[in-house]
Amino acid sequence: MNVLGGAIMVNVPDPDASADFLISHLGFTDTISDDGLAVVFSAEAGLHIAFLRVGAPDFIPESIAGALSKGMIIVLVTDDVETEYSRVQEAGVDIVTPLRFSKWEASTGERYFQMRDPNGIIVRLTEWV
Repeated sequence: MNVLGGAIMVNVPDPDASADFLISHLGFTDTISDDGLAVVFSAEAGLHIAFLRVGAPDFIPESIAGALSKGMIIVLVTDDVETEYSRVQEAGVDIVTPLRFSKWEASTGERYFQMRDPNGIIVRLTEWV
């Protein structure tokens, strides 16, 4: 299989609010804005994230449709998490996990913090160290 690309699709009550959050605070760009659908793109990461309004007929199977605010974290990697932490704090973003370090193996790990978007989606900015 040759994967050519991909996207994350998230069902939320207000797609524009989540898209605007990523555009305003994390440098994503708007690619599609339609009734009930907002798709943003990060050129640096080559990442599309699509937000679809809860109840939209395009979200199938119907058995899994519904707002997602638990059990998912969107993780974005940066090369200077401390600067980003200060920047979004100053912007008044809802920080739900302050800056911290998680050790993985011998001398590796990650520095990260987590924030909440207007639909309750957790976005983690992390720097691998």
